[in-house]
Amino acid sequence: MSATITIKLNEKLFLRDPEQTELGKAIVKESIRLIDELGFEQFTFKKLAQQITSTEASVYRYFENKHKLLLYLVSWYWNWLDYRISYHTHNVTDAAERLQVFIKILAADPMKEPLTTFFDVEALARIVVLEASKAYLTKEVDNDNRAGLFRDYKSLCHKMALVVLEINPEYPYPHALVSTLFETTRKHLFFAQHLPSLTEVKLEQAGLTSLTSYLNHLAFSAIGTAVVNTQSKD
Repeated sequence: MSATITIKLNEKLFLRDPEQTELGKAIVKESIRLIDELGFEQFTFKKLAQQITSTEASVYRYFENKHKLLLYLVSWYWNWLDYRISYHTHNVTDAAERLQVFIKILAADPMKEPLTTFFDVEALARIVVLEASKAYLTKEVDNDNRAGLFRDYKSLCHKMALVVLEINPEYPYPHALVSTLFETTRKHLFFAQHLPSLTEVKLEQAGLTSLTSYLNHLAFSAIGTAVVNTQSKD
């Protein structure tokens, strides 16, 4: 049975909560479609307003600028990932197996998904691969950080860093490893699609198994623990 989830984000990301109105939902849904289609640089509030048959002023009532909108979308995606990881690991007691589930979800391997949302999560995942770094590679990163705008990403990294420490309490770089897994995933998905000579990762119809294998190798080699064999499990 599917469950529709509601994600609550830092109120500093928006001027008005878009999930509370039909117009707000339309703004988010169409912004995902447009950014996925056009790219963040070519995306504008004017183009967005035209697509939802509204005005730029109405969009600005929800988001201060398109950078804040991108931060909102990326933060929403990290929360969505957190929900999925929590769901698929809540009965998993072994820390190494939990880390493997995290890696499988991070690498976008297909899994039975009981969680639903009104957003196009597949399009949003593509946006995260291409655009997520632009959310923090700015001159305003320190101010945005003090405002808590990266809280969801940092919280998820910290949660998984604690799993790393369960596996090996002596490992000295748990947060660096987990953030590297996040960044590596996005970079190699991009390389596999656009710059394939830079990676051995291949885009595969039945799931990104080569990326999953690489991330497992990267993580468990660093931690100094053998990968758990969970191939026969759902």
